[in-house]
Amino acid sequence: MSQSETRNASRSRTEAEIATQPDCWRRAVALAGDGVAPWRAAMPRAGERVAVVGCGTSWFMAHAYAVLRETAGQGETDAFAASEMPAGRAYDRVVALTRSGTTTEVLELLATLRGGTPTVAVTADPATPVMELADAAVVLDFADETSVVQTRFATTELVLLRALLGEDLAGLPAQAEAALAAPLPDGLLETGQFTFLGRGWAYGVAQEAALKMREAAGVWTEAYPVMEYRHGPISVTGPGRVAWWFGDPADLPAGLAGEIARTGGRLVALGRDPLADLVVVQRLAAALGAARGLDPDAPRHLTRSVVLPDGRG
Repeated sequence: MSQSETRNASRSRTEAEIATQPDCWRRAVALAGDGVAPWRAAMPRAGERVAVVGCGTSWFMAHAYAVLRETAGQGETDAFAASEMPAGRAYDRVVALTRSGTTTEVLELLATLRGGTPTVAVTADPATPVMELADAAVVLDFADETSVVQTRFATTELVLLRALLGEDLAGLPAQAEAALAAPLPDGLLETGQFTFLGRGWAYGVAQEAALKMREAAGVWTEAYPVMEYRHGPISVTGPGRVAWWFGDPADLPAGLAGEIARTGGRLVALGRDPLADLVVVQRLAAALGAARGLDPDAPRHLTRSVVLPDGRG
């Protein structure tokens, strides 16, 4: 067996799925260009007031999409954890993000909205209850995962939503390939704490990065809008700790790099598209988990979908 075959054989399912993201993103961009897809009429239209909901990773992707949609001038867009969407607030459409299609809070919300507010779900599995409760569905079955920890589905759905907003993402898969091929930055496997920073839609990506590190590696992580980092959170940064910026290093707020250096902490700013940089964090989370003796395919206390018992008992 060759060295590459040995590496592939020893990879976890999570790592194998992380590596497929460039191809998934290409398919998502192509799908967004399908002008006759049956679900297109159900997607948010310019000027509509929209809510985007999800749980866990899907909530963070919802936040990123909401910011991107408003920034693109498409209309007021809010993002909520599915359990926290305000009752009675009027929206023209609700978009539900759910990999499994079985998450209790998402299904309950869609059932409440049925027959009133138009709804569309973005999901990975066409044989799940969300298909009956949402008015329409976009099925990204090619990005489905066996892993508990979400990686490729979350990024693929956000690529699709970005492409539907009119972004030119033709070069994005190549950035993901570069993120997969590059060695992990030196010294990060010895790091004890990470703070992820973003601005605008990249703050949602920063939240997702922090979640990936908690899930796969059990690492102490935090995430903040970059300008909020100075208002207290910077106090956790110091020797052996990292502040990770999702964005162009040139866009880091003036003086912040020096402030991080004075704490003794380390600034990481890779400068790719935030989704491509998230791929690096996914890889790092799996590597850190393995270094700590954890199995990224079986994260502690987690299941692939949260399905609550009747009565929440």
